[in-house]
Amino acid sequence: MDTFLIIVNIAVLIAIIGLLIWMQKKHLSFTKRVFTGLGVGIVLGAVLQAIYGTGSDVLTQTTDWYNIVGSGYINLLMMIVVPLVMVSIIQSIINLEKSSELGKMSAWIIGILVATAMIAALVGIGSAALFDLNADQIEAGQAENDRSAMLESTLDEVEGMSAPDKILSFIPSNIFLDMTQQRSTSVIAVVIFSIIVGVAVLGLRRKKPEQAELFTKIVNSLYAVVMRIVTLILRLTPFGILALMANTVASTDFAGIIELGKFVIASYVAIIAMFIVHLILVGVFGLSPMTYLKKVLPVLSFAFTSRSSAGTIPLNIQAQRNSLGVHEGIANMSASFGATIGQNGCAGLYPAMLAIMIAPSVGIDPFTFGFIAKLVIIVGISSFGVAGVGGGATFAAIIVLSSMGLPVGLAGLLISIEALIDMGRTALNVNDAMLSGTLTSRILGKLNLKTFNDKTAIEKDIAI
Repeated sequence: MDTFLIIVNIAVLIAIIGLLIWMQKKHLSFTKRVFTGLGVGIVLGAVLQAIYGTGSDVLTQTTDWYNIVGSGYINLLMMIVVPLVMVSIIQSIINLEKSSELGKMSAWIIGILVATAMIAALVGIGSAALFDLNADQIEAGQAENDRSAMLESTLDEVEGMSAPDKILSFIPSNIFLDMTQQRSTSVIAVVIFSIIVGVAVLGLRRKKPEQAELFTKIVNSLYAVVMRIVTLILRLTPFGILALMANTVASTDFAGIIELGKFVIASYVAIIAMFIVHLILVGVFGLSPMTYLKKVLPVLSFAFTSRSSAGTIPLNIQAQRNSLGVHEGIANMSASFGATIGQNGCAGLYPAMLAIMIAPSVGIDPFTFGFIAKLVIIVGISSFGVAGVGGGATFAAIIVLSSMGLPVGLAGLLISIEALIDMGRTALNVNDAMLSGTLTSRILGKLNLKTFNDKTAIEKDIAI
């Protein structure tokens, strides 16, 4: 009987995928297909949980089969991240008119990422104060205690890493290891290696122009192939979002959400407030916030469902270049840097809210100027090297809480709602990466305003 029900559930998913394929053949827009996948996925997940109940064997096996589509799509994106980052950054540098532009681009991108992370910390502090969050209000169960013990054990590893050690972790010692993304700073290491290669080619161009020209042709050809692969993978986005959203909703612990409802609401109020800050910054630089929002929504939808900033890099770069009119080199660098630096949700809002929530439990007043100033500075510094996949927020929280002298184990109290909050945090992280690219292009006079304002430029290379 269980096998029959699982087959029925799989058939339902296949039928919905068929609907999305039909929408594609009817040339309905990429955005409409993405949001159809998102909406139908939510409904499908809710129905599955209502029928079978959380933790049932049928639901567990059904989500395992759905993972072939959802996790399979994420795996394809992760597969192309390193080739895309490496080839695109090398290609961008060797095609620069002036090598001095590289320093300006990097400085503005990183500066915007870190500055907005510090602003996010202030927003998180404000939300925690508004909702009077306090760790003492949460009742710890077995799962929470287990999570707390895990965080305490992880703290020993983090505390052994000094600031110089952290900086050294960005520098690649084995680029082939970093190509496997085995370290939390692997993406940054690949970026640094790619920059070195690009700068080397610029130097070679002056001494041996023939070899430099040959290398440039090879890189440009590789870039064209990689971007074609990216386009093919991104066309699967509606299907991936459908399966990911169905699994997320079907597996969500709604009882835990209801119990910790105040913390969920406080987190999303902070996330929404920070999105508004991003849109205000877009407006301050003379661009239409609504135009920007419409063009980034498909990317944010995937980031929300996948909970992976690194996995969103290909879609991020494509959207910046083709939809927002961001300079190619800036789009490549902002998406890559933004996956591990200055993440507004995971490295900004979350650690700050936890610090404000936990401080009273150990007799510290979190609303003194000294505490807040120290917290914001630590958030800015620690926002380097946060992993761009699920779990990065935990790493950031451990660093911030330990630096503030607060018990990291209490962060485990929110485990039952961690996944739900992480969805919003990841979307905010990705939006910040896109914001840094857009503003940097605008500041350096490299933003294609015609493309930015073109309402049909949302999906030029993906639609269809």
